Amino acid sequence: MNSNLLETQIEDILRAVLSDADEELLIVDPSAEAVDELIGVATTFDGDLPTIRMIAEESVLKGVMSDFIVASNAADLIDAGALSMRTSEEAADNALLITHDAVMALVAAGDRVAALSTDDGEFVESAFETYQDLWEESPDFKLRTPPISRVRDTLKADISDQAEADFDSVLASLETARGDGDGLDEVTISLLVAAKNDVLLYDISKWGEDVGIASKATFSRTKTRLEDMGLIDTEKVPIDVGRPRLRLKLGDDRLRQADADQLAGVAQSLLN
Repeated sequence: MNSNLLETQIEDILRAVLSDADEELLIVDPSAEAVDELIGVATTFDGDLPTIRMIAEESVLKGVMSDFIVASNAADLIDAGALSMRTSEEAADNALLITHDAVMALVAAGDRVAALSTDDGEFVESAFETYQDLWEESPDFKLRTPPISRVRDTLKADISDQAEADFDSVLASLETARGDGDGLDEVTISLLVAAKNDVLLYDISKWGEDVGIASKATFSRTKTRLEDMGLIDTEKVPIDVGRPRLRLKLGDDRLRQADADQLAGVAQSLLN
């Protein structure tokens, strides 16, 4: 990367850097927006990714990874060996993108963003060594969200092909999955998809706990909240031994009439 880059969106710069990077890319002190965009660009990148090592403030990573869509895609990249993340409170003057050939500083100004680059050999070597040392002494960021590919595969195997297809449609219709009013969280999405497909609460909560989305207790509490708000109904299903199990049903005609890609929007309107 021998020249400066000037773009209107940070994702364009990140895509260019990933395309031009050699086997390794070190990212230092990125903003929340840069982390979010990097995961999106790397997930859809058409080509061989360099090994991406990211050092960021813990609060930044926690905030970004509270979105299930971003976190589950990041987990896929980690599983593939393409991404690792560590935390440090040692800030750089600007977010840095460092390869063995260049150092780039990300600078935003108004509605434009630039990657100001140098390929001076001595400076690049010094910067790489400095931030390599920071990387070595920084603790790993513990991402607890399961990879989205594992979520899809197990949902298909443990519940049904249709439930997996509906889950994907709901996620595709959302910009974020945080459960903070801007998007439904992953447990709510799972329960709504289960209710759309008449799945037992036991089955979806066991799946969710096994794959690492949330505990059975969290699924049960969320089911009760959605039931109290009229989004979900349940019917008892007798079993040979023990208490009857509960089959999940959608509890509102607007939800029952919605296609999978409309389910999230209707549910959000009812929750708000």
